[in-house]
Amino acid sequence: MHMREEFFERGKAMMRRTLGLVIGLLAVPMGVAAEVASTVWSWNLPTHVPEPRVPADNPMSAVKVELGRKLFYDTRLSGNGTMSCASCHHQSRAFTDGRSLSVGSTGERTHRNALGLANSAWHATYNWANPALVSLEQQMEIPLFGDDPIEMGVNDANRQQVLDRFRNDPIYPPLFRQSFPDDDEPLNMATVIKAIAAFQRSMVSVDSRYDRYLQGKETLSASEERGMVLFFGEKAECHHCHGSFNFNDQVVHKKSRLVETLFHNNGLYNVDGKGGYPYPNRGVFESTAKPEDMGAFRAPSLRNVEATAPYMHDGSVATLEEVIEQYSQGGKVTTSGPNQGDGRLNPHKSGLISRIDFTEEEKADLLNFLKTLTDEGFLNDPKFSDPWSHSK
Repeated sequence: MHMREEFFERGKAMMRRTLGLVIGLLAVPMGVAAEVASTVWSWNLPTHVPEPRVPADNPMSAVKVELGRKLFYDTRLSGNGTMSCASCHHQSRAFTDGRSLSVGSTGERTHRNALGLANSAWHATYNWANPALVSLEQQMEIPLFGDDPIEMGVNDANRQQVLDRFRNDPIYPPLFRQSFPDDDEPLNMATVIKAIAAFQRSMVSVDSRYDRYLQGKETLSASEERGMVLFFGEKAECHHCHGSFNFNDQVVHKKSRLVETLFHNNGLYNVDGKGGYPYPNRGVFESTAKPEDMGAFRAPSLRNVEATAPYMHDGSVATLEEVIEQYSQGGKVTTSGPNQGDGRLNPHKSGLISRIDFTEEEKADLLNFLKTLTDEGFLNDPKFSDPWSHSK
C-alpha cells in the first residue's frame, strides 16, 4: 500500500465524520426562511474529522458565532475596558500570544502559557490541568471572573457596568435577540459566555498540508514523510499523546461514548529530586493533591504548532527544535536557579518518556513533519479576524 493511502486509511480509522444535516429552505416562506437560516450551521469537515459534540443548551448558529466574534475582540468585555479575549489569543499565532506567560487587564501575569484555540470544539477538558473544566462555557468563566490572577477583571462590582456597555451599543441588542430568541432578557453574562464559546467552537483548523496529503491533494517531501513515519512509529512514540486527528489525546466528538481525560508528566522539572514542580504550576496535583499527579498536564494539540511558540505549560521552551531535543534526551535538565533539577529522573514522569537519541536527520525530519500541520488558511481566515479593525 502506498504511504499516503496507508495514512489516509489510518486517519479514517481514527475518527469517522458524522455528517451534519442541512435544512432545506426552498419550501419555507421567506420570513421564516431568514429566521431558520440564522440557526443553520454546517461544519464542512473532511472525512477524517468527526463532527464535534455541542451542548444542547448552546446550539451553533451563524448569527451567534458572529456575535461571539464581536465580543471576543471587544475590549469593553474587561472590567477596566482595556483588554479583550484576543489580547492573549492572536489569530496569526493560532490564537496564542507569543509570550511565555500572558498579562491580564491589571498587569498581573498569568500562571500558564496561553493555549491555542484551534479545534477547541473537540477538547475533552480545558486549560492545562483542570479535569473539572469540561466545556468551553465553564472555561470562559476563568479568564472573565478569576482573581488569581486577574485576567479580564469582571467582578460583582463592575458586572452590570460591563453589560451596560453592550446594552447601550446599538449593534449588540439585536444580535443577542437573534442569537437567543427564547430568552426573556437575552443580553446577560451567561449569553455573553455562550456566544463567545460558539465562536471558539467555530475555529476549525483542518486544512493543513498534512490534511490535504490525507485527501490525496498534496505531496510531502521525503523528509516530511520520514518525519511522519517517526511521529506515528514506536521509536519517537509521539502518537501516544498526539495521535488523534487533532494531534492530542483528549478528544470528544458527537458519537463519543467513552472519553479519556489523560494528563502526563513529561519530565520538564524535578526541583527537589522527588518529582516536584515549581509552584503554582504543579499540574493536576493542584486539583487532586495526589503525589502521582505532580507535574501532570494535558497534551496540547500540535496543529499549527509552528505558530504557537513558546512551548510547554509555562512557556519555558522557546523553539520546536528545543522541544524535540528535550524529548530526545528523555526530559529537561535545569542546571541553575530555583528550578534546578534533572527532569529525566522525575519519579512521576510518564513511562512513554525515555531517552531516544534521535540522529540530526531524524530531528530535522520530525521538525519538517510538524510544520506540515500548519493551516495557513486558518491563520488568515477573515471569519476569525477582528471585526472592529476598520474602526481602530
